[in-house]
Amino acid sequence: MIDAYSRRVVGWSIAEHIRTELVVDALEMARWQRRPTPGTILHADRGSQYTSWVFGHRLRDAGLLGSMGRVASSVDNALIESFWSTMQRELLGRRTWPSRVELAAAIFEWIEGWYNPRRRHSTLGYLSPHEYEALHTAAITAA
Repeated sequence: MIDAYSRRVVGWSIAEHIRTELVVDALEMARWQRRPTPGTILHADRGSQYTSWVFGHRLRDAGLLGSMGRVASSVDNALIESFWSTMQRELLGRRTWPSRVELAAAIFEWIEGWYNPRRRHSTLGYLSPHEYEALHTAAITAA
Protein backbone atom coordinates (compact mmCIF):
# COMPACT_ATOMS: atom_id res chain seq x y z
CA MET A 1 0.00 0.00 0.00
CA ILE A 2 1.35 3.38 -1.01
CA ASP A 3 0.55 6.76 0.48
CA ALA A 4 -0.50 8.79 -2.56
CA TYR A 5 0.64 12.01 -0.87
CA SER A 6 4.29 11.08 -0.42
CA ARG A 7 4.70 7.92 -2.54
CA ARG A 8 5.88 6.12 0.60
CA VAL A 9 5.21 2.39 0.79
CA VAL A 10 3.37 2.06 4.09
CA GLY A 11 2.07 -1.51 3.95
CA TRP A 12 3.21 -4.63 2.19
CA SER A 13 3.11 -8.37 2.53
CA ILE A 14 4.53 -11.35 0.66
CA ALA A 15 3.03 -14.82 0.24
CA GLU A 16 2.78 -17.67 -2.23
CA HIS A 17 -0.84 -16.75 -2.90
CA ILE A 18 -2.97 -13.69 -3.62
CA ARG A 19 -5.84 -14.42 -1.25
CA THR A 20 -7.56 -11.81 0.87
CA GLU A 21 -5.30 -12.30 3.90
CA LEU A 22 -2.36 -11.03 1.84
CA VAL A 23 -3.93 -7.59 1.37
CA VAL A 24 -5.36 -7.61 4.90
CA ASP A 25 -1.81 -8.10 6.22
CA ALA A 26 -0.61 -5.15 4.10
CA LEU A 27 -3.55 -3.07 5.37
CA GLU A 28 -2.69 -3.87 8.98
CA MET A 29 0.93 -2.88 8.41
CA ALA A 30 -0.20 0.39 6.82
CA ARG A 31 -2.55 1.07 9.74
CA TRP A 32 0.25 0.36 12.23
CA GLN A 33 2.69 2.66 10.40
CA ARG A 34 0.29 5.52 9.67
CA ARG A 35 -2.39 5.41 12.36
CA PRO A 36 -4.89 6.91 9.88
CA THR A 37 -7.69 9.06 11.18
CA PRO A 38 -11.27 7.91 10.61
CA GLY A 39 -12.44 8.93 7.18
CA THR A 40 -9.06 8.34 5.50
CA ILE A 41 -9.63 6.99 1.99
CA LEU A 42 -8.02 3.78 0.82
CA HIS A 43 -8.19 3.35 -2.95
CA ALA A 44 -7.91 -0.13 -4.44
CA ASP A 45 -8.69 -1.91 -7.66
CA ARG A 46 -11.62 -4.26 -8.12
CA GLY A 47 -9.66 -7.43 -7.41
CA SER A 48 -11.47 -10.07 -5.40
CA GLN A 49 -9.13 -9.51 -2.44
CA TYR A 50 -10.22 -5.86 -2.16
CA THR A 51 -13.92 -6.52 -2.77
CA SER A 52 -14.03 -9.32 -0.18
CA TRP A 53 -16.18 -9.09 2.92
CA VAL A 54 -13.11 -9.53 5.16
CA PHE A 55 -11.21 -6.61 3.62
CA GLY A 56 -14.29 -4.36 3.67
CA HIS A 57 -14.95 -5.31 7.29
CA ARG A 58 -11.36 -4.42 8.27
CA LEU A 59 -11.72 -1.05 6.54
CA ARG A 60 -14.97 -0.30 8.34
CA ASP A 61 -13.57 -1.41 11.72
CA ALA A 62 -10.68 1.02 11.22
CA GLY A 63 -13.02 3.84 10.18
CA LEU A 64 -11.46 3.93 6.71
CA LEU A 65 -13.37 4.61 3.53
CA GLY A 66 -12.88 2.27 0.61
CA SER A 67 -12.66 3.67 -2.90
CA MET A 68 -12.64 1.87 -6.24
CA GLY A 69 -12.50 3.23 -9.74
CA ARG A 70 -14.34 2.15 -12.84
CA VAL A 71 -13.79 -1.26 -14.34
CA ALA A 72 -10.96 -1.29 -16.91
CA SER A 73 -9.78 2.24 -16.11
CA SER A 74 -6.14 2.54 -17.13
CA VAL A 75 -5.42 5.44 -14.77
CA ASP A 76 -7.15 3.87 -11.78
CA ASN A 77 -4.02 2.17 -10.49
CA ALA A 78 -1.27 4.14 -12.21
CA LEU A 79 0.55 4.84 -8.93
CA ILE A 80 0.84 1.22 -7.84
CA GLU A 81 1.53 0.01 -11.39
CA SER A 82 4.41 2.48 -11.59
CA PHE A 83 5.72 1.16 -8.27
CA TRP A 84 5.54 -2.47 -9.48
CA SER A 85 7.36 -1.54 -12.68
CA THR A 86 10.08 0.21 -10.70
CA MET A 87 10.52 -2.70 -8.29
CA GLN A 88 10.65 -5.15 -11.20
CA ARG A 89 13.29 -3.08 -12.99
CA GLU A 90 15.41 -2.17 -9.94
CA LEU A 91 15.15 -5.35 -7.87
CA LEU A 92 13.19 -8.36 -9.03
CA GLY A 93 14.43 -8.54 -12.61
CA ARG A 94 18.11 -8.40 -11.66
CA ARG A 95 18.45 -11.97 -10.37
CA THR A 96 16.60 -15.13 -9.41
CA TRP A 97 15.51 -15.78 -5.86
CA PRO A 98 16.23 -19.26 -4.46
CA SER A 99 13.74 -18.93 -1.61
CA ARG A 100 10.79 -16.85 -0.51
CA VAL A 101 12.71 -15.91 2.65
CA GLU A 102 15.54 -14.38 0.58
CA LEU A 103 13.05 -12.61 -1.66
CA ALA A 104 11.15 -11.20 1.33
CA ALA A 105 14.41 -9.96 2.88
CA ALA A 106 15.44 -8.32 -0.41
CA ILE A 107 12.03 -6.65 -0.81
CA PHE A 108 12.17 -5.39 2.78
CA GLU A 109 15.66 -3.99 2.25
CA TRP A 110 14.69 -2.40 -1.08
CA ILE A 111 11.54 -0.75 0.30
CA GLU A 112 12.77 0.29 3.74
CA GLY A 113 16.44 0.87 2.88
CA TRP A 114 16.17 2.37 -0.61
CA TYR A 115 12.73 3.21 -1.96
CA ASN A 116 11.25 5.05 1.03
CA PRO A 117 14.35 6.80 2.41
CA ARG A 118 16.48 7.49 -0.69
CA ARG A 119 14.80 6.91 -4.06
CA ARG A 120 13.92 10.26 -5.60
CA HIS A 121 10.60 10.89 -7.35
CA SER A 122 10.04 13.54 -9.99
CA THR A 123 6.48 14.07 -8.68
CA LEU A 124 7.97 15.00 -5.28
CA GLY A 125 10.41 17.55 -6.64
CA TYR A 126 13.15 14.91 -6.78
CA LEU A 127 12.91 14.16 -3.07
CA SER A 128 12.55 10.72 -1.52
CA PRO A 129 9.28 9.89 0.24
CA HIS A 130 10.96 10.32 3.65
CA GLU A 131 12.50 13.66 2.66
CA TYR A 132 9.19 14.89 1.25
CA GLU A 133 7.30 13.97 4.41
CA ALA A 134 9.99 15.51 6.64
CA LEU A 135 9.96 18.74 4.65
CA HIS A 136 6.20 19.09 4.83
CA THR A 137 5.97 17.98 8.47
CA ALA A 138 8.50 20.68 9.38
CA ALA A 139 6.51 23.30 7.42
CA ILE A 140 3.26 22.32 9.16
CA THR A 141 4.93 22.32 12.57
CA ALA A 142 6.43 25.79 11.91
CA ALA A 143 3.04 27.15 10.87
